[in-house]
Amino acid sequence: MVKQDLLIEIGTEELPPKALERLSIAFQSSVASQITQAGLGFESIQRFATPRRLALLITQLDTAQADRAVERKGPALKAAFDQAGNATRAAEGFARSCGVAVSELEQVDTPKGVWLLFRQTQPGQQTETLVPAMVEQALARLPIPKRMRWGSGDAEFVRPVHWVVMLFGNQIIDCDIMGLTAGRTTRGHRFHHPDPIVLETPASYAETLLDPGYVIADMDARREKIRTAVEQIAAEAGRIATIDSSLLDEVTALNEWPVAVMGAFDERFLEVPSEALIKAMQEHQKYFPVVDNAGRLQPCFITISNIQSQDPAEVRAGNERVIRPRFSDAAFFWEQDLKQPLDALIPRLQTVVFQKSLGSLHDKSQRISQLAQQIAGQLGFDPAEAARAAELSKCDLLSNMVGEFPSLQGVMGRHYAQHAGEGGDIAAAIEEQYLPRHAGDRLPQTNCGRAIAIADRLDTLVGIFAIGQKPTGEKDPFGLRRAALGVLRILIETPLPLDLEALLQAAATGLADKRDTRNTANDVFNYMMERLNAYYADRGFSADLIEAVLARRPTRPADFDRRVRAVAHFRQLPEAEALAAANKRIANILRKTDEAIPTQVDIHLLVEHSEKALAERVAELEPAVEPLLAAGLYSEVLQKLAALREPVDLFFDGVMVMCDDDGLRRNRLALLSSLSAMFLNVADISRLQAGSSQSVSAH
Repeated sequence: MVKQDLLIEIGTEELPPKALERLSIAFQSSVASQITQAGLGFESIQRFATPRRLALLITQLDTAQADRAVERKGPALKAAFDQAGNATRAAEGFARSCGVAVSELEQVDTPKGVWLLFRQTQPGQQTETLVPAMVEQALARLPIPKRMRWGSGDAEFVRPVHWVVMLFGNQIIDCDIMGLTAGRTTRGHRFHHPDPIVLETPASYAETLLDPGYVIADMDARREKIRTAVEQIAAEAGRIATIDSSLLDEVTALNEWPVAVMGAFDERFLEVPSEALIKAMQEHQKYFPVVDNAGRLQPCFITISNIQSQDPAEVRAGNERVIRPRFSDAAFFWEQDLKQPLDALIPRLQTVVFQKSLGSLHDKSQRISQLAQQIAGQLGFDPAEAARAAELSKCDLLSNMVGEFPSLQGVMGRHYAQHAGEGGDIAAAIEEQYLPRHAGDRLPQTNCGRAIAIADRLDTLVGIFAIGQKPTGEKDPFGLRRAALGVLRILIETPLPLDLEALLQAAATGLADKRDTRNTANDVFNYMMERLNAYYADRGFSADLIEAVLARRPTRPADFDRRVRAVAHFRQLPEAEALAAANKRIANILRKTDEAIPTQVDIHLLVEHSEKALAERVAELEPAVEPLLAAGLYSEVLQKLAALREPVDLFFDGVMVMCDDDGLRRNRLALLSSLSAMFLNVADISRLQAGSSQSVSAH
């Protein structure tokens, strides 16, 4: 089959930089999916994205669909013709729906009889007739929250569209897209090459845009060029560039012809906390900060210009002029905030609403303080320290600096607390209360920080559940999923021996004066434990393993984790599958009986050799595993219980549990109950599925 390259380019005004790559990936995915669904083969599909274009190059695309054999089965022969051999209405209706006469239908012999059959070869459509609709569909499906219109047309897109290229081989596909007639003319850099550029073939697209167009069309190549240039210019100055990945992506989406330029600023600004200066550089100006080998911020920055200037010094000077007032503002905020100690802001917390039904930030701070003090007592550090950290935890939200840079909440609180002479752990806790901020983020390192981080999140979870605003579907406006996982990560990965259920009850008590929280703690506990399915799935644990532990409802997440890992180790043992099956059998037997089961096994009622052997083995193991259970050594417990496989197998081979003799039956049920209870002290291994396995990752 003949194959040709296809180029699609949508030329626009400057696209939103933070959405550019997402739009490009979605465009590629949709077009590729539609081409595949149409039965067209191709070699590869490459995406291009710059501030002024979305483009795709599909190589070696079939020029037409293959012919397709179409078969439709009609009525059975006996229903298609009457006794005189005349076509019935059923046969005529079927033939009419196929567009042929009854005489043109075939007959096919099947195991169920003879049937009428319509067979036709449907010629494939030409690719050039299919592509326009595919492009329109792909553009309509792009993840664009709000589309705009321009001019007098009806076209809608994220930004006005100014040109469209549709080139198949060396021929233009004749069509209209977004109200524009497709052609072979693209545009280069807005300043370096504003004149139209005629494309001869799809394969020459990237090369032609590069020269003479001054456009690096490939986003990955442009990103790497920026990274290399930034690192190189910093190294030439004997320094190190700080390259934030999200900022790098945004800068890549802002430039078509990136050129790195280093600028400088007055060293006096380094008296301001470096985090504030870095935020000003990254968020406001899209600059890359520069540090020395020790990680200390240096009085310089690197910016990416979208032009190859004939006077780089002027570009540098312009950027230095722009950053100066930003830093002056940061210095002013810092100086103003230091005019009063952090605790002077505590009364003002009463004027800021946390949530209208849950009170002010001051109310929340008081609740955090009460819960954090309980946690402090359990973790063995001074409750007064936790109370002080909680009291100050939200004060920096009222500072000038956090008002300008909200993402510096906690960070600036730490600086202000240190400046006011607060203890080191108290200052650290003010910042650590927000950790972890996202998946994979670091955890609090101080006990005080852990206590505040846990207390803050649990207060939010219980409060929002109590007012009936728990997450539904994809909607989670209060970030409760993130809060729940944050608490679980702290408790599991630190680890901390805290009882989550008890902490939730304490949090609910703290809110009892504002809402009815009688059932809230239990609801939140169940919600948080459900989050463990995703948490452990990400670490390679199978769902049935988590279910086996959840069935026992451990209330200490760190203890839960030890059980999960113990069961994961147990299921790798050769005895595991047979013992899981035996426990499932035991669970079924015990569930179906409605008679009272003795709490102790009567050795005088043991008749069969195999039940005596099992009872003896159970009696030996019970005292052996008790200290291991008390110490939380669950792997060792299950390792010992694995020795029960042989006596359990022999028991079920040679003993009738549900026999007619009441005494023997109840005694055997008691034996099985005691056996099951030893496993249930760790997990319900009857829930393990045969043949399931997992690759476990460490914390």
